[in-house]
Amino acid sequence: MSRRIRSCCSLLPLKKTAALLLAAALAIGTAGCTHQGAEERETLRIGVALYSNEDTFIASIAQHLERMVQETEVALGRRINLSMVDGGNNQTTQMEQIDRLLSKGCDVLLVNIVDRTAAAVLIDKAEAAGVPVIFFNRQPVAEDIDYREGVYYVGASAEESGRLQGELVLEAWRDPRIGLDRNGDGILQYVMLEGEPGHQDSLLRTEYCIKALTDEGVAVEKLAGDAANWNRGQAAARMEQWLQEFGEGIEVVFSNNDDMALGAIDAIREWGGPGLMVVGVDATAPALEAVETGELYGTVLNDGRGIARAMLDLALALADGREASEAVDLQEGHYVWLPGEKIGQELPGPF
Repeated sequence: MSRRIRSCCSLLPLKKTAALLLAAALAIGTAGCTHQGAEERETLRIGVALYSNEDTFIASIAQHLERMVQETEVALGRRINLSMVDGGNNQTTQMEQIDRLLSKGCDVLLVNIVDRTAAAVLIDKAEAAGVPVIFFNRQPVAEDIDYREGVYYVGASAEESGRLQGELVLEAWRDPRIGLDRNGDGILQYVMLEGEPGHQDSLLRTEYCIKALTDEGVAVEKLAGDAANWNRGQAAARMEQWLQEFGEGIEVVFSNNDDMALGAIDAIREWGGPGLMVVGVDATAPALEAVETGELYGTVLNDGRGIARAMLDLALALADGREASEAVDLQEGHYVWLPGEKIGQELPGPF
């Protein structure tokens, strides 16, 4: 049976690997944030701190941002320098990197924070230097954002992402063509690949994907769940264990992101049994390819392009002393929420 991707939006798949994408974005930062004389005073210097360059989705944001900076320089006739650093998933390392970015005179900081509970210290440093901070994709606790000036967050709602993921499965559960209830007991048996323990997005995506089902009266049974830290290899290891224990008793694999979903698919392929329904979040290029081939049932758009666009527009406004609300659709004075979209197989066929 033919398979087609169903989505309410148009996506352009990324063609390069995550490492190459980040390398391209890093290259533009070789000039750093250092002031270079009177002729450079109009240059906008943006420091970008990534939690890890191994995250496929974060690498895609870096690529979009680098490309948009080049386009904006041409359109505005203004030089924009990106100085991009990789925290290696270590908060101490990231804080040291941010200290260096601030000491070099960056005008705006874009931060994909390693540990969301460390945001207050980071904000204090930026505030002392008079530099606004735009957090993205990894949301700090609300108390650290809501009561500060010059602090913003750009990203998708984790609650919405989870709900949309659950709706993908709900639609499949109701579709008699799919036969998702393998054992005919009227209960959806599932396993859950979670991101980081205690992480905002992980907690909310985990909760609301299941809530989307139970709110509609679907009975569910959690067979297993564990953190795989957004990592494909760790997810494959978890899935291998669950396949040995539960096998075809697993009806759905929920994953908090696409990299872990693809790890689950790696394990399922090695297992050699029948295909299982796997759903992810992010709509990365490799995930979209897996939807096209039928190995991934669906994913939810986390709009990396939109995140990059909003951050750059916001950074330009803040650097020019304009109101943030003039540049972006600002919610509650601090938040820019990018809407999600379900991306799935229109004609999924049997699993």
